[in-house]
Amino acid sequence: MAASPSKGKRWSQRVTQTSDALDLERSVFAKEDPRSIARSLKRSAERSTRRKSNPYRSAMSMLTFYLNRAGKTLPKARRARLEAAKDELRHLYGKAPTRRDKG
Repeated sequence: MAASPSKGKRWSQRVTQTSDALDLERSVFAKEDPRSIARSLKRSAERSTRRKSNPYRSAMSMLTFYLNRAGKTLPKARRARLEAAKDELRHLYGKAPTRRDKG
């Protein structure tokens, strides 16, 4: 029987910590500044030799994975900070903003 979230770590936390894609800085998603979150993800993605995709895609995938797995348990302020980190990541890689950003 699988452990409940209160009894053990969630599988998504294990993936974030042990993923073959990136070696993430400890508590990167808990940082207060969206730009520092994005820079840390970019640095991790560019240093990784195990990723299967380009650095931008790997970094964005890890951030999106974290946002999606947190679901409704993520406080609104933290979700907004992580969404802003996605925008910063796009900016750092010279990618166009999404339609949502142009509005």
